[in-house]
Amino acid sequence: MPPPPTGPEGPGQQYPHGYPGYPGAAMPQPPYPNGPGFGWGGMPQPPRDGMGVASLVLGIISVVIFCLWPVALITGALAVIFGAIARSRASKGLASNPGQALAGLICGAVGAALAAGLLVLLIVAPGNWPDSLYDDNGSPSLALSSLR
Repeated sequence: MPPPPTGPEGPGQQYPHGYPGYPGAAMPQPPYPNGPGFGWGGMPQPPRDGMGVASLVLGIISVVIFCLWPVALITGALAVIFGAIARSRASKGLASNPGQALAGLICGAVGAALAAGLLVLLIVAPGNWPDSLYDDNGSPSLALSSLR
């Protein structure tokens, strides 16, 4: 194979970092990528997803244990509050789980509604039981005690 042809400048032109115009050529470089005084800003902050997770967990708990209506009302209300806060953070870009927060908000509302419905049923229903279940003193009748 023959040697490469010599350029118009003549033989012997040597470039310390490669050919001119190509990457690696000796060109002036700034000392810092973003100019002097600007360095790396550090790691970005991880998203804060704790409120969405708490909302979903509390919402699921309130739906599952709605028969324990005082606890279900409290956990349902907390799930709705945490879900609203988490949705707000997600819309601002501070959290990355808006769907999880929405699910917690919905589960919390459903659990609180079930618990409130059970509370209303417990308040209204005892006066509406059939009279045959109770005797005149308000204690269970003989028909119920014979079933035991």
